[in-house]
Amino acid sequence: MSFQFVGCSSSTQLSSTDFDTKTPYQYVTREQWGAKEVQPGGKNHSITHVTLHHGGEFFAEDKDVLNYLPSFQKWCMQDKHWIDIPYHFIIDAKGIVYEARPIEFAGDTNTSYDPAGHALICVLGNFEEQPVNRFQLQSTIVLMANLCNQYGVKTDSIKSHKDYTETLCPGKNLYNYLQSGLILSEVNKLIK
Repeated sequence: MSFQFVGCSSSTQLSSTDFDTKTPYQYVTREQWGAKEVQPGGKNHSITHVTLHHGGEFFAEDKDVLNYLPSFQKWCMQDKHWIDIPYHFIIDAKGIVYEARPIEFAGDTNTSYDPAGHALICVLGNFEEQPVNRFQLQSTIVLMANLCNQYGVKTDSIKSHKDYTETLCPGKNLYNYLQSGLILSEVNKLIK
């Protein structure tokens, strides 16, 4: 099975064997990116699902994520009145995974589904317009597998935002890899 991927700078035809899912992704903690403390009022939950989102806005490959995250967190807390960033993990164009909302607290959403029980992963970009690159997809797969292993989530509980409510999220260019079975197939290879 092969899929058309568009990398950071060029198009490449890759097959599912082209992923290096044995190499862990780079992980940046809340402390490392300068997160503020979570606001009071968070809802505790237990992880039973993994749900894929996109940022929904164009995100340049060279944009400084370490500067973006504190501003995004501030907007979420002040303008949206959420306890923190709505997602538990954020993945940038280099495939770096950032710890966002502490996973013990349910996420938030602008839509009508209840994210309690869901580990929320947001890949930065607007994947209705932007292509997904192999670094983003590889880190998404490995992170999903790690969450499945840690919390006992079955792959049939890995879905996207649009599987729960009417939305374009996570964008057609990212959703394609979930819908085609590529993501689940690769996650299954990593589940212990």
